[in-house]
Amino acid sequence: MTRFARLLPSLAVATLLALVAGCAPAPIYTVAPGTAIITPTQVAQTPEQYQNQTVIWGGTVVRVENFSDHTDVQLLAYPLDRSQRPRIARDKGIGRFIAVLPGYVEPLSLPPGSPVTVRGTLDGVHAGQVGEASYVFPRVKVEQHHAWTAEEMRQGHPNFSFGMGVGVGSGGRSGVGVGVGVH
Repeated sequence: MTRFARLLPSLAVATLLALVAGCAPAPIYTVAPGTAIITPTQVAQTPEQYQNQTVIWGGTVVRVENFSDHTDVQLLAYPLDRSQRPRIARDKGIGRFIAVLPGYVEPLSLPPGSPVTVRGTLDGVHAGQVGEASYVFPRVKVEQHHAWTAEEMRQGHPNFSFGMGVGVGSGGRSGVGVGVGVH
């Protein structure tokens, strides 16, 4: 086996990793010092401990409710990826929260299931219901929010496949093959 043939699998893996890393979008919000790294469930258990702390949370819209001076958007929270997109398909929910947006938000612009990321300040809790069960919702006074499009959610998640095989040919020759596929 030639030296190149031995290096080929390593080169293919390095190239694939560089491609995947280069595709991920940058985070949309700067994580400032003092930004709390906590989940909505943790805040719901001891809200007084986290009052007025800044968070960057994301999730999917459960419902939108307008009031005279603000809009409450209830979200099912998910962990965020490096780009601060909710990891909906990979993880299970980590609690619910209410994003409090100033003014009126058209409910059709944030339909149920829409992925959203918010940056804001924890502002107490709201006692409510999820079905028949009582639930404590942390409230986030939103400074910035981003509703993710389907295209943005796919960015950085290329459909690559990687395969490696060993074959034996006639005449006592054997070989190694590496393949990368794009779907």
